[in-house]
Parts: sequence; structure tokens; C-alpha cells
Amino acid sequence: MPAPFGRFDGVSLAMGAAALTAWTFIPDHKLTGVLLLIAASLHLLRLARWAGDRTLRDPLVLILHTGYLFVPLGLLLAGFSALFNDRSQDVAAIHVLGVGAMGTMTLAVMTRATLGHTGHALRADTWTCLIYTLIIIAALTRLSATFWPANIFLLHTAAILWSLAFLGFCLRYSGMLFQRYP
Repeated sequence: MPAPFGRFDGVSLAMGAAALTAWTFIPDHKLTGVLLLIAASLHLLRLARWAGDRTLRDPLVLILHTGYLFVPLGLLLAGFSALFNDRSQDVAAIHVLGVGAMGTMTLAVMTRATLGHTGHALRADTWTCLIYTLIIIAALTRLSATFWPANIFLLHTAAILWSLAFLGFCLRYSGMLFQRYP
């Protein structure tokens, strides 16, 4: 089983909050960069403690780990941005946290909650795995677009993939949400 929530998790979350607060108010300060890198390291260790290698057979759990992986990646990019005063890293961090972490986690929780609350088996079908694949590729494409800003194709591709992932959720899960279950 993964490590239960404990003191380490609380410290990781507090450090993440402190680092993001510093990034909000003093984004170009070297101390902010250090805090963000420490927070990224702590969140990566936190994720490692969850035994994600054991989730490879269960896409509903694996996607939660994958979505959370975008958190330390975003913190890392924000840390590099602050340390090296590189605005492109700032943009990358924002999109990794927004499209990657929030987009992926939103779909992960919505799919799992819909299945569970409507009496369906907690099992990801092919359609659900496609939704997860689309959102992950959208996040990685959006990250790539940050480093090639003149390539408008990457921006459009990321936006289309993101939209298709959420449209896919609506098409696959709306029927479940509108049916009556005992």
C-alpha cells in the first residue's frame, strides 16, 4: 500500500503553498526559485511514496498519479524561471500546472466519481483511456509550444486535444449522469 498521509505530506503541501505564494508576489527573486525547487523535490518524493508502479494495470488510479506528476514538473519549471529570470519557463510552468495538473486531475476525478456515484464498476474502458491520453498529449503539446512560440500549430493542436478530452468526457459520461440509479 502507498504511504498514508502523514507529517511529510503536510510539510510538502505547506512548502508548495509557500513557494507558490512567493512566486505570485516576488516571481523573480532567487529565494523564490529555491523555494520552488525544494517544493518540486518534496512533491516528487511524495508522489514516489504512493507506489505508482503498482497502478499500471488500473488506469483510473494511474491517471491520478500522472496528473499529480505535473505538479512537481510545474514547480520545477517555475523554479528555473525565478532562478534564471526566464519568462518562457514561467509560461511553461503555468501551462504545466493548468493544462497538465488541473486538466488531468479534473478529468481523472470526474470520471472516477461519475462511475462510482452512478453504480458503475470502477473500471476505465477504452473511451476513458482515450480521454486520458488526449489530455496528457494536450498538456505535453502545450508545454512544447512554450519553447517554440512561433509554431502556432502546436498551440492549436494543444487546444483541440484539450477540447476533445473534455468533449469526450461529456459524450461518454453524460448518459450516466442523466440516468436514475437506485
